[in-house]
Amino acid sequence: MDLSLDRLIPRPRHFLASLAIAVLGVVLWYSTEQGYRDRMSWMGVTEWAEPSALAFTRVLRNEGYLLGWSDLRVGALWASYELRQSADHRVGPRPGFEQDWRTLWPVSTTSYAGSGYDRGHLAPNYAMAKVWGEQAQHDSFLMSNMMPQKPALNRQLWQRLEEVVMDHFLPRFGRLQVITGPVYAETRVSDLSLDRLLDRVSFVEVPIGFYKVVVVPGETPLAVAFVMPQNVRGDESLSRYLVSIDEVEAITGLNFFPRLGPQEEAAWEARAGVGDWALSQVAELPSRFD
Repeated sequence: MDLSLDRLIPRPRHFLASLAIAVLGVVLWYSTEQGYRDRMSWMGVTEWAEPSALAFTRVLRNEGYLLGWSDLRVGALWASYELRQSADHRVGPRPGFEQDWRTLWPVSTTSYAGSGYDRGHLAPNYAMAKVWGEQAQHDSFLMSNMMPQKPALNRQLWQRLEEVVMDHFLPRFGRLQVITGPVYAETRVSDLSLDRLLDRVSFVEVPIGFYKVVVVPGETPLAVAFVMPQNVRGDESLSRYLVSIDEVEAITGLNFFPRLGPQEEAAWEARAGVGDWALSQVAELPSRFD
């Protein structure tokens, strides 16, 4: 058996060739991945406004939507997806919930059992199925896309907002970019308290509320945003929770449209509702559920 060093240690030219192939593979993967993210995110993928120990985020790619995952929160920070009026897939039966191995933490389909919280979607089942098809609907039932939501919020107020986005905003404008996610009690490490760190369902930190930002992309973009707390009755007017994008960014620490120029950003992110969304006509529509 030949155990000479020239056999055990790769020759320089072989090592350099292997290294070059590895680097090329990483570059090709990154360019493909970045291209996919760019196609799914108007004006850039959501990022943190300021770096911090809480800012580490892994972007999970799914059919129809992107999701920013926090291993510290053991939950999502945001989900981003585009809706198109021209897409019209058949909506099949609801798939079963499924654990997502990419979360690293064992967030199982029964993790919320007995907690008093629903498994609330970020990227909605119906929207994913209608616009992006069967695989997207399946991916929307991954546990990484779920957050603990109180039943009155999940089944009524939040469901009403999701329905308004699909049935009224989308037909009105034809194309929408939606970013949605949880609001956590603290966005800085220095503000973290033991009570909040222990307020979890299984491993998942419980948010104090949820936000949804809806944008009509274009040279003159339109926008509307909402923040809803966990403790709602469910029959409140949607208008009650109307906020500006700046307000959502302030309470989450996120920057939703990093490629937007400062002048354009200042022009409409500070206002609560930019454009004619006819919100007064739909803000008090009843929920499908009791």
